[in-house]
Amino acid sequence: MTLDEELCARRGTRVWRSDDPDYPIRDAVPNRPKLLLAEGDRFDALDAPRVAVVGTRAASPHGLADAHEIAAFLASAGVCIISGLALGIDGAAHQGAIDAGGLTVGVVATGLDIEYPRRHRALYARVRANGLVVSESPFGVQPRPERFPIRNRIIAALADAV
Repeated sequence: MTLDEELCARRGTRVWRSDDPDYPIRDAVPNRPKLLLAEGDRFDALDAPRVAVVGTRAASPHGLADAHEIAAFLASAGVCIISGLALGIDGAAHQGAIDAGGLTVGVVATGLDIEYPRRHRALYARVRANGLVVSESPFGVQPRPERFPIRNRIIAALADAV
């Protein structure tokens, strides 16, 4: 991956190399990303205990309410909520963490300059303000179905529990 260092500086993008001592993935994972990129206002989110809350995009109203409530409860106890910024359970979990005044990290399957799904533009902004958006993809990478399962390994690797 080649990175535009000027663009990273202009956007405030943090770049971790897998051999950096502060690389946020603590354990070895299969096909560990060589680089992770992050943007947001709360880099301390990665210092907190971390729980991933993930699930279906086609969630029921009850499922959405449960995801919101679980994430809010955990966030209010100082746990950082990690999810994929997708529609459904992921979005509800991020919202719950933010509504409780907690920290959240969104791991995306695109470049950090691509907000997908578009309906989550406002949520992206809220996640950046209350945590981080993280990706292993360079700027300009568009969503493709095969990128989402690959992204999921990063969600799991960043979390202490799923």
